[in-house]
Amino acid sequence: MAAAAPAVDGVPGRGPPGEVIHLNVGGKRFSTSRQTLTWIPDSFFSSLLSGRISTLKDETGAIFIDRDPTVFAPILNFLRTKELDPRGVHGSSLLHEAQFYGLTPLVRRLQLLEELDRSSCGNVLFTGYLPPPVFPVKRRNRHSLVGPQQAGGRPAPVRRSNTMPPNLGNAGLLGRMLDEKSPPSPSGLPEEPGMVRLVCGHHNWIAVAYTQFLVCYRLKEASGWQLVFSSPRLDWPIERLALTARVLGGALGEHDKMVAVATGSEILLWALQPEGGGSEIGVFHLGVPVEALFFVGNQLIATSHTGRIGVWNAVTKHWQVQEVQPITSYDAAGSFLLLGCNNGSIYYVDVQKFPLRMKDNDLLVSELYRDPAEDGVTALSVYLTPKTSDSGNWIEIAYGTSSGGVRVIVQHPETVGSGPQLFQTFTVHRSPVTKIMLSEKHLISVCADSNHVRTWSVTRFRGMISTQPGSTPLASFKILALESADGHGGCSAGNDIGPYGERDDQQVFIQKVVPSASQLFVRLSSTGQRVCSVRSVDGSPTTAFTVLECEGSRRLGSRPRRYLLTGQANGSLAMWDLTTAMDGLGQAPAGGLTEEELMEQLEQCDLAPLASSRGSLPSPSPRTSLTSLHSAFSNTSLSSRWGSPSPPQAEARRRGGGSFVERCQELCSCLSLLPKPMAQEKPLL
Repeated sequence: MAAAAPAVDGVPGRGPPGEVIHLNVGGKRFSTSRQTLTWIPDSFFSSLLSGRISTLKDETGAIFIDRDPTVFAPILNFLRTKELDPRGVHGSSLLHEAQFYGLTPLVRRLQLLEELDRSSCGNVLFTGYLPPPVFPVKRRNRHSLVGPQQAGGRPAPVRRSNTMPPNLGNAGLLGRMLDEKSPPSPSGLPEEPGMVRLVCGHHNWIAVAYTQFLVCYRLKEASGWQLVFSSPRLDWPIERLALTARVLGGALGEHDKMVAVATGSEILLWALQPEGGGSEIGVFHLGVPVEALFFVGNQLIATSHTGRIGVWNAVTKHWQVQEVQPITSYDAAGSFLLLGCNNGSIYYVDVQKFPLRMKDNDLLVSELYRDPAEDGVTALSVYLTPKTSDSGNWIEIAYGTSSGGVRVIVQHPETVGSGPQLFQTFTVHRSPVTKIMLSEKHLISVCADSNHVRTWSVTRFRGMISTQPGSTPLASFKILALESADGHGGCSAGNDIGPYGERDDQQVFIQKVVPSASQLFVRLSSTGQRVCSVRSVDGSPTTAFTVLECEGSRRLGSRPRRYLLTGQANGSLAMWDLTTAMDGLGQAPAGGLTEEELMEQLEQCDLAPLASSRGSLPSPSPRTSLTSLHSAFSNTSLSSRWGSPSPPQAEARRRGGGSFVERCQELCSCLSLLPKPMAQEKPLL
């Protein structure tokens, strides 16, 4: 920007074309001719030298322009030679300055280079694109919720469902949204009817939830992904989504494939037909807000942090609700459902026994273990050893507590009479543990302190976890994934960072740095190493994502594939081949985001309204709030590049430094972003 002070030496526009013009750009002097600066009409320089823009001169008489001199150098070179030489300047910075100076030929050239660099067909990992589906019309309601249901202390609005097939018609999704506005969400946040809120997959099936309806796709070997079901339009936003797709010809017939959604305390369940279509099974009520919705085999499970659990059994067609202690975590393995509670107890349910005792009005909820310190169990992971199918007693459980402890308990044949025994304890976290995963080779824990991740390598002997030499520390890193208080558009359940993957294979974290990001980073959960990064092919923000372990084809040599599914703000769904990315592991940059990549992501948002997970207890549902994958640079390197911190921040650093997220916010304040104050604590790198 040029300072608004009048020129003092006559009228600038009357000089000869060969006149030498001296410029002071951000403190650095440049000299060029009037003709060089003004050959592009209606630019900043032609207006400046014609007197249409007032000028300010320094003590030597040079015209002062308050812009970046590093970026100005290649711009001046373009004006001289009409050739582009970026000289190491980032393309986006050069484009931004060219737009400021009004240099239309340079702007067009830079925009063309940017378009050529970004293909709408994606990179080699891009494997599929599903356009936004047709927006279903509202149909007659058959079921309604009668009487107020308490949700967060407020009466929940009446919600309805219906079973009539949707009228696909000729109007597309976006056209329907222009005609009919979606109602406000119970949280008071604006809803976006066309964006993908949730996505999940099972075997060769995918379910995608939008604000008021859901669709299901099935992968067919010859024809690819095909739309097989679209639900009627609902009255309120979908908050939870679950899908089960068992093999064809199962014992339960049409109930081998089911999809369920939850809104408030109401749950809607449909049976899916392999060749297309679906029928409503029923509408069930938990009585309290549903925090987690998932299938264990053919049993639909709904849980709430209040301590209530609901189960629908596909064999008995019975919906059962039972009270337990307040639930803070859960996990399922085989036919076992384990619940971690705030009183330090771990309860288990064997869902295979549901049909045998349903008439007794008892879900067979039994206490399996109680934490020695009676700390709340805030994260839970169950690993069934290869011997489990033979004896049924070889179970290993890792859990995290509200005080930051990580414990491993085991139940092997020699401990059957006395229940699980405490095997290992780690006290490396100082905040509540929000996630934990015990797999064949690794133990992974994440805490609420900006999602600090600690990993250990696990030693096994004949399939069982061993103390010789025992679990050894492997890595420590952080995951940065800033989310608004309730996630993008009011739903954070679709942005779970993971870890994803089978427990006998390498697992990955999925990182979305800011809420409006269109780029995701895939990292190994064991070390934080980058596997790959993907960017939406249409440029729209990514609003939900998950990882699907897809069955292999029947063709000779085919193997199962792992896909990253990304739902976009415009309603589309993209698919990325993580199997290929894992095969090429080591080609991507080591470690986490580079300094430039992180700042590019942070420039896309205002940090002021973002939620912080520091000091908050985790949710029992598979959701993540504030998380981070890796910080690859230090306090010193950041402050030296963007200037010294303000006196209070400098004093805080002398006392022990600020948190990683706090330092990012400080940097963004230099970029005219508004940071949110964070508690100060030395970062763990």
